[in-house]
Amino acid sequence: MPFVHVIIAGRSIKPQARQRLQQETTTLMHTIMRKRREVTAVLVEEVDLAGWTVGGEPLEVAAYVEANVTLGTNTAEEKERFIQAMDALLKESLGEMPPATYVIVREVEADAWGFDGVTQEYRRSKAMVA
Repeated sequence: MPFVHVIIAGRSIKPQARQRLQQETTTLMHTIMRKRREVTAVLVEEVDLAGWTVGGEPLEVAAYVEANVTLGTNTAEEKERFIQAMDALLKESLGEMPPATYVIVREVEADAWGFDGVTQEYRRSKAMVA
């Protein structure tokens, strides 16, 4: 299970482009980060560009991605590949981006999150018993 939050400002994207961004992000999480597609959630949110600056200066377009995964489930190389691939996907989807376009892989302790009312730690412990 990961949860990926993509925030975009300065470019409005059409529903088809939003769906493609969600699908491609899900594919990256599945192929690079080894996450199950059926429990990968992707939220693409558009925000007002007026609230976003880099270096105190206004921008024409901006984006930020935070992918939450369970601590210790990915290698440094996988995280690096995901960050590179996600950056390329943003540029493909939105055009030229400022260098300060951040993609973050946030690792969360297994006992601190889950889905369907069950923590990842609980799932892990049940899998070890089975």
